[in-house]
Amino acid sequence: MGKKKITDVVAELAGEYLTENGYELYNTEFVKEGRDWFLRVYIDKTPSAETEGEADGEPEEQAYISTEDCEKVSRFLSEKLDESDPIEQNYYLEVSSPGMDRPLITPEHYERYVGHEIEIKLYKAIDGVKNINGVLESFDKETGAVVINSLEPVSSGKKGKKGGKKTEPESKRYELALADIAKANLAVVF
Repeated sequence: MGKKKITDVVAELAGEYLTENGYELYNTEFVKEGRDWFLRVYIDKTPSAETEGEADGEPEEQAYISTEDCEKVSRFLSEKLDESDPIEQNYYLEVSSPGMDRPLITPEHYERYVGHEIEIKLYKAIDGVKNINGVLESFDKETGAVVINSLEPVSSGKKGKKGGKKTEPESKRYELALADIAKANLAVVF
């Protein structure tokens, strides 16, 4: 298969099958851990396979990947990888969901989760803040601009029960460049 990246080969081999079965390739990793290599394939339901959003403007509910979904894709992918044999070394194939706290890696992930609560870690602090939790207000694919509406505790000036100043949440809006974000993932909200 030439010098193609393994992740690209997996995307080509699985693409049509995933689409036909209502899945999408969320992310692929080919990593070495200790002496072993792992090909990790994360699948998700396609947006059209997910449930519709609420009429009141709430974000749409996520349709989840089951163990059976992972097994089905794993069997297919294992067979295709055995046929084409694009990986020289021994490796373990793992197929799973990206999880409830799924990482936001690509611009498409940010676009898809506008309106959802996310957690962001920045490379460098902005206004003394390096970790931001809030609602992903918007994402501009062309510029890579991410807008987060966060609830930050601020001093109200009132004294609390233990003599310290009482803090109350106040909304704070952050406009970030995608390049400033070290890690982002969906927040797990119950």
